[in-house]
Amino acid sequence: MTDPEIWKSVSVPYIRSRADGEAEAWAQEAAEHGHTGSQQIRSVTEVQPPRDVRAALGTPDGEPAVVRQRLILLDEVPVELADSYYPVRIARGTRLAEARKIPGGAVTLLDQLGHRPARVEEDISARPATAEERQLLQLADGEWVLVLLRRILAANDEPVEVSVLTMVASGRHLRYDLTV
Repeated sequence: MTDPEIWKSVSVPYIRSRADGEAEAWAQEAAEHGHTGSQQIRSVTEVQPPRDVRAALGTPDGEPAVVRQRLILLDEVPVELADSYYPVRIARGTRLAEARKIPGGAVTLLDQLGHRPARVEEDISARPATAEERQLLQLADGEWVLVLLRRILAANDEPVEVSVLTMVASGRHLRYDLTV
């Protein structure tokens, strides 16, 4: 039996291409629950990724990655920080490296660029929020966040995106349904 109050989120909509005119995954998921989901681009830059991201991307030390940093909102309230990293060999010179929305989302663009997502790996942890996370997510001192590290791979097992999703933990329930 399923509790109707549990918001069950699945990863598949976030790793598949969107059809022309189809709402982006977060807006669609929020609407299905009677809410408004939106996002604000905080920055898009080339950076030296953190060690865990670099390892997940399979890039050597010193090689930059393009990062798209976004603030995810539910009914205009911050609920998540989404930092998505792309190998420069894929992102440089594309809309992935531009500070504007991508029609259909990054996964759709990756598919159009010949890097169709085929598999996803996710790792979830919890930790106290940093000062910056408390400010951006409007959290009180001592609050914790959930951190989901998502690695998207193409059919040839090439990592094409690594996202670090830092979520408000209070009232959050993650549930996964997998079909094999």
